[in-house]
Amino acid sequence: MNLTQRIRTARKHGAISQASLAQQVGVHRSAVSHWESTKPKRPNIGHLLAIAVATGVQFEWLATGRGTMLLSAAAAVCDPGNGVVVEDAQELDLLRAFRDVPLQSRPVLVELAQQLARQRASRNAIVKPTTLMHALRLRLGDDPGPIL
Repeated sequence: MNLTQRIRTARKHGAISQASLAQQVGVHRSAVSHWESTKPKRPNIGHLLAIAVATGVQFEWLATGRGTMLLSAAAAVCDPGNGVVVEDAQELDLLRAFRDVPLQSRPVLVELAQQLARQRASRNAIVKPTTLMHALRLRLGDDPGPIL
């Protein structure tokens, strides 16, 4: 599905007309018509975000075609004035807190989040046993680490 088709599909999913979408995005109706035409003009990133918010679809899906079209079953949290669409209220809280931190402190927060993500990923990594005893301990859930 190309961008033109995704915009049209999103608009129909949102059950809104071209005129209504144009009003919500802040453009003329003809702009929406051009985005959905066979020789489309591409909307800018801000317009794509506004389309996603107005129609209730995932921004990544709308912009790239990757991922799922619909937001998850959890209620989406939208703050379009700040260009924010998240699926989780805690994610929005985290983003707001990040924006309140002085610029020079932000890299530290990003590094902390990345380290936590790496730790989680390494905990979820598949551990291959190194010995028969290690394999048994893995099976029993009593694994302090590889036994060499």
